Amino acid sequence: MTATRPPAKARRTGGRSARVREAVLRATLDALLAGGADDLSIRDVAQRAGVHETSVYRRWGTRANLILDAVLSEVQAAVPVPDTGSLRGDLLALLSAIAAFITTPLGQVLLQLALRDDRPEDGDVRDQFWAESFTTGQTVLQRARDRGELRPGVNGQLTIEMLLGGLYVRLLLTREPIDDALIGQLVDLILAGIATPGTARP
Repeated sequence: MTATRPPAKARRTGGRSARVREAVLRATLDALLAGGADDLSIRDVAQRAGVHETSVYRRWGTRANLILDAVLSEVQAAVPVPDTGSLRGDLLALLSAIAAFITTPLGQVLLQLALRDDRPEDGDVRDQFWAESFTTGQTVLQRARDRGELRPGVNGQLTIEMLLGGLYVRLLLTREPIDDALIGQLVDLILAGIATPGTARP
């Protein structure tokens, strides 16, 4: 007689580990917004998240790793890789998303981290944020290259630096508004130098 197997249990997606990670990252962002990076502590984050302090240390190890994971998770959600089908459309979408993010309270905290070097342990947060932005931009440029929209020999790193530079001049120096008109002008100026003839027109 063949034994009857019990019905298989449905696989749980996420589970407790995912819930703990989500709670800790949200608590980290809340702590950053409340007091900035200087006042953030793993003990405070653990209390906000309702988890044991050792659980946070076991998973993230250091305060800097915790901030890095929280910030990058938020950046990836706020600034996805655009895919509009054209280089101009992608650059407009990318620059608009970055502009929207860096003008939020969390974006302002990130800018403060980017402008200081008195806490070496926060350097990874700054470096990874820039790396994430450049990786997204390079993906956009590679797609354009595959579609034949880029001139030969275009320097992708310099292109993204130039594109973002206009935003940061206004944010940090002139304090003028960042609006759709500015973003369109920045993108079209860049396209005039990197796009193949006939592909840069609005």
